[in-house]
Amino acid sequence: MSQELYYVVRYTGPFGYIKPWTAVRDERTFSQQFLTPSIVEGIRQKLGVEVILRHRLSYAKIDQQQERTQSRAFVIEAKRKRATREQSILIRGVMLNPVLHLAFSTPEDAELAAEQHVCLCRNEDVLLPDGLVLTMSADEFDQIPGFELLFGEGSSAVMVGYDRFQANQPMYGTVRIIGRPVGADPLE
Repeated sequence: MSQELYYVVRYTGPFGYIKPWTAVRDERTFSQQFLTPSIVEGIRQKLGVEVILRHRLSYAKIDQQQERTQSRAFVIEAKRKRATREQSILIRGVMLNPVLHLAFSTPEDAELAAEQHVCLCRNEDVLLPDGLVLTMSADEFDQIPGFELLFGEGSSAVMVGYDRFQANQPMYGTVRIIGRPVGADPLE
């Protein structure tokens, strides 16, 4: 009995932050630890591949970083004849040294993906490919440590946001944790 083969590309980078869909204006947030269906679709479109079968995300640790933000509305100061915007500080829990494995159905898609970078959600969170395409079975892919959202509804599924590629339909999935997804690779 033959098993489906995956063609896997490994991406790494210094930082990664995936904003949870519930953290619109929260003062303190931690990065989401998995990819949602809309994030995977965005990566698929960016890479120009047919399909991304699976993903797995791990990282070294979470680091809290401050970010200064400005409100959207202006405050008009009539006496000083100027407009300003209120500022505030957000604290973001950002992943350090994230490692993302993407599984493709064909070697051609994997080779195309292995020549391109991806961003998790923010443009500054660039992940670069190792340049290698690993061929492995689904069982071997299941041994890679990390977080993965198994898409779909079910008794253990949670809502993870709204899919901008599917007319803002709710997205559901079950988070799967394999091995030791945090701190497996030491910081340099």
